Amino acid sequence: MSAVVASPSATVWTALTERSQILQWRPGAVEALDPESDYPTPGRRVRWRCTVRDLPLVLHDTPLTVVPGECLHSRLSLGLFRFEETFRLAPLPAEPGQTRLALKITAKNEMPVLGGTLDRFAVREFSTQLAATYLNAVRDWCEGSRAPARELPELPAAAFGA
Repeated sequence: MSAVVASPSATVWTALTERSQILQWRPGAVEALDPESDYPTPGRRVRWRCTVRDLPLVLHDTPLTVVPGECLHSRLSLGLFRFEETFRLAPLPAEPGQTRLALKITAKNEMPVLGGTLDRFAVREFSTQLAATYLNAVRDWCEGSRAPARELPELPAAAFGA
């Protein structure tokens, strides 16, 4: 999935990589739990305190590939949901000051939940909704048009270990 953001690529990259900005746009994020570090650094995990449907959880975020201004690929886990996200940025030459922001979320076909699993269709639907939520939130934050969504898409509470 992708979105056009009416902001330069440098602004979008900063939103994706500066802790104070991540806490403003990432739905569910409340605070960074680890001391300030050089985020994002490949292989260095950062933990974020989150709330999902009023449940306190920790999001574990491990950047895998960091190409400043172009690509941020990370492995994440939130409760029992484990996935990888890859943000890619590209300036739009025909539209100065605008950026195409693409997000790919990769998850296994099944996700364990208490008492069973969610099938590939439920995982795919959640991943699609999550990508759309994140893209819209980053776009809204960078454009300053309105407050980003603060809630994650709905998924059965069992997926988060509750």
